[in-house]
Amino acid sequence: MATISEAAVNERSARRRPWWLKYLAVAGPGLIVAFADTEAGSVTTAAVSGAQFGMKLVLLQLLLIVPLFVVQEMTVRLGTISGKGHAALIRERYGLGWAWVSLSTMLVTNVAALITEFIGIAGVALIFGLPAPVFVLAAATLLIGVAFSGRYKRAEYAGLALCLLELLFIPAAFAAHPSWSAIYGQGIIGSQPLGDRAYLLLVAGNIGAVIMPWMVFFQQSSIVEKKLTTRDLAPARLDTAVGAVLTQLIMAAVLVAVAATLGKAGGDRALDTVQEISEAITPFLGKIGGDVLFALGMSGAALVATIVVTLTAARTLAEVLGVNHGLHHEPAEAPWFYGAYAVALVVGAVVVGSGVNLVALSVGVQVMNALLLPIVLTFLFLLAQRLPDPFRLKGAYAWIAGALIAVTTLFGVYAGIAGLWG
Repeated sequence: MATISEAAVNERSARRRPWWLKYLAVAGPGLIVAFADTEAGSVTTAAVSGAQFGMKLVLLQLLLIVPLFVVQEMTVRLGTISGKGHAALIRERYGLGWAWVSLSTMLVTNVAALITEFIGIAGVALIFGLPAPVFVLAAATLLIGVAFSGRYKRAEYAGLALCLLELLFIPAAFAAHPSWSAIYGQGIIGSQPLGDRAYLLLVAGNIGAVIMPWMVFFQQSSIVEKKLTTRDLAPARLDTAVGAVLTQLIMAAVLVAVAATLGKAGGDRALDTVQEISEAITPFLGKIGGDVLFALGMSGAALVATIVVTLTAARTLAEVLGVNHGLHHEPAEAPWFYGAYAVALVVGAVVVGSGVNLVALSVGVQVMNALLLPIVLTFLFLLAQRLPDPFRLKGAYAWIAGALIAVTTLFGVYAGIAGLWG
């Protein structure tokens, strides 16, 4: 009887906690997935957007906050209510064949993203004249060690600490002293060059950089691994909303900083390497200060995304195979999970030595993400509609969510196809 009484007291105490304590207890998955969304490839895509079209794509960055939140809010519902990862839920509801289709889509984008992260890390090393292979190998070793520690909390705290480095891009934008009239006149209310193939390609790239297939899988699995339930639904949604706003502010800050500095330096030009992106900011921050600021921001973006992308690939593969997965298991208990995690990191680090062009590959990866969104978001929407009452998508919100997903997806696919082939 005493045990029941204690449980009841604890339950009432939890309900009476201030909202901010509830939020802090739940915060993590939404913030990490959002910050990982602003990864090396996304930063590069935003920088290229500012270099080629000035402030034109600022409005798109701000508009994407809404569909980003709607998409990730669905994963919050699915994770807290079902207690299962995204791939496991697809396998349960639609069979193993469709689970492999979804897994294949996610793995293709994950491998491509992982390579861009390591190229970003290599680029940071080259800014300071350090040997890129050694720097990349050290990063891979560090990340393997974080995962093999066996505690989700450690990986989450490490990810959140690295996330803070990305916020440095925001003061970089202010330090570039952008023209606020140009941001408003060109970026918010100005006409858009919708007939320009290069512009459409960057529209698709930015959509794919903001809404990525692996994000759906990661956040849902993280929520399950953190053992969040329906009682945590409201603070988990807030976690997702805060992350959606912050990640788009960072993307907009990168775009504004590059557009402002390149304009002051004598006009737009192509960006082909991480060093050139850094140099687009450094003239007005000082060489040393600019390099350090950019390197910290890029390193944080790349390392957080590498953790998230690799964990997502390992978790999802293990979910489809039906074996143990997650950092709460010891390595001996989940060999497929830890093995896939380590192999993905090693392969990504090795491929970077091929000398692939960061900028071209990064934009290409984001365009590919946009083209694959229909597969991922269709499963997500259908699963959210099959949840039990009162959590399923229904009524006006279902129509709004469906319309947002449809418009974002179709526009991304159209822009990608038109940008590539006209």
